[in-house]
Amino acid sequence: MSDTELRAVIGRSKDLGPNQRLLLAFYGTLPPGEEGTQQTAQALAAEIGWAPTFFSRVRRDLVREGLLDEYHKFNNIKYYRLSSKALGGRKGRAILRSVG
Repeated sequence: MSDTELRAVIGRSKDLGPNQRLLLAFYGTLPPGEEGTQQTAQALAAEIGWAPTFFSRVRRDLVREGLLDEYHKFNNIKYYRLSSKALGGRKGRAILRSVG
């Protein structure tokens, strides 16, 4: 995601709280594709210095607002990416391959 696109995502989130905006921006900086967002909440929380429970609560708020989409689930682990709403109508960044 370019700096301009990331700034647009942050601009569209002006009504959110600072932690929600920070997490949204963080998701925007992850590498594109599955490898960027297929990390556990615990790993992502550690990367930004938050407790995993706090990270999950803020992420749940973003899902509720429609700014993050669940795009994959493996066992009990859910993976999220910026939604088309967060991206201003564009499709999400992670692309899944079909398995069959």
